[in-house]
Amino acid sequence: MSSTKRLRLAVLNYLENTGQANTTQIFDHINSRFRWGTSMNQLGNILAKDSRFEKVGFLNNYGGEGYRCRICIWGLKKTNEVINIH
Repeated sequence: MSSTKRLRLAVLNYLENTGQANTTQIFDHINSRFRWGTSMNQLGNILAKDSRFEKVGFLNNYGGEGYRCRICIWGLKKTNEVINIH
């Protein structure tokens, strides 16, 4: 995790501010804000393997030439609330 620590923190901060975002929005934000940027493969691995992020849904884009592009929507996992029964 140490090699992607700054990237994970940047994604975490972005999702805390926006609530939910799709992969392309996160990718564009990271690459426009930081000089070091990221690749789409690296970002996808971080989002999929970090336990703080969860896939909320999908956005289906249909191209004009008959192809479909499915983009994941990501959010932060909600912490479990502990209920005390007295």
